[in-house]
Amino acid sequence: MIGTGYLMRHYLAFFCAGFIVAASLFLPSAVAGQASKPGWQLEWDKVVEAGKKEGKVVVSVPASPEVRKGLEDGLKKRFGIEVETVAARGASIVRKIIEESRAGIHYFDLHVGGSESVVTGFLPEGILEPIEPFLILPEVKDPKNWWGGHIWVDNAKRYIYASQAYQTVTLWYNSDLMKGEEIRSFDDFLHPKWKGKIGWLDPRTPGSGASMWTYLMHIKGEDYLKRLVGQKIALSRDQRVLAEIVAKGKLAFVAGLTYYSLAPFIKAGLPVKPLPTPREGLYASGGSGHLTIMKNPPHPNGTKVFVNWLLGKEGQEVFSKAIGQGTRRLDVDTKWLQEFGVLAAKDGLTLEQYYRLENQSEEKVHKLRQPGAELARKLLD
Repeated sequence: MIGTGYLMRHYLAFFCAGFIVAASLFLPSAVAGQASKPGWQLEWDKVVEAGKKEGKVVVSVPASPEVRKGLEDGLKKRFGIEVETVAARGASIVRKIIEESRAGIHYFDLHVGGSESVVTGFLPEGILEPIEPFLILPEVKDPKNWWGGHIWVDNAKRYIYASQAYQTVTLWYNSDLMKGEEIRSFDDFLHPKWKGKIGWLDPRTPGSGASMWTYLMHIKGEDYLKRLVGQKIALSRDQRVLAEIVAKGKLAFVAGLTYYSLAPFIKAGLPVKPLPTPREGLYASGGSGHLTIMKNPPHPNGTKVFVNWLLGKEGQEVFSKAIGQGTRRLDVDTKWLQEFGVLAAKDGLTLEQYYRLENQSEEKVHKLRQPGAELARKLLD
């Protein structure tokens, strides 16, 4: 007669064997599921989860409410990570970040903006991280997705990534005070009727006002700029102030303003329009789309998520639309920008033309823009 203990032992042995067989059937599929994911996907999943635990990323951005909202809403909705944006004029926020770094304070993760203040400020301080190690997603890393491939501002091609490339009319006029056709050439700026009626974003500090000033120095010479100063141009370092002045008819036209500063007035129906391109042509720019990463960012995983999102299709659509500048991503539409006097490089320039006309690279900053700023200070101080 078979005892109860014997039956129990055999029953347990059978149950355990069945469990092992079932587990052996399930586990390979689970392991295979993980193994079937490419390496970048496994890395990305870990980074996103770690970024969520960090909770946020701190980004310095151009002084545009549309940019702030677009970036904050976009990353939060997509990944559940907060974006703390600090919006300010490039030159002032760069000085702040440098001062904090010297004091051992590391608050910012990234800075997105113009190139000159970054080239003359961040690069000499050595406070930037190489960007390539932060690139994970194939759609971001693959140069085929970008017009011109990967374009870097710094000579080392490591620290300042140019996500945008375009030609823009940073010249705007009040259509109640003049007709756009009255300015066919930069020489027309010197006509006596415009004396005291021209505004300019201060060319003594980095920005689009300095870009236009430097371009005119390059194509027209110093004597032209001396005569221009004789027109009693109105200067300001605040784009919004200049935008409001021209929108309300206190100036006939203004130089150095980008679309995002004028967008609220245009949307409100005020008589502001871009001047037609003067016959001498315009410079090419990377605008406010230059990406830099602070050394030892406080939120390294959140920074990686932000970088890959911003440089991806979705992020570039959000940023380009908010700021009114032309992304280099080939899968993002930019033709709508032409209505506002902006020609994305990928919609009308060859790569050779772009490199000839651009004035934001480290080489051009030192060769052209710094001498231009020195002349501006000499003539305007």
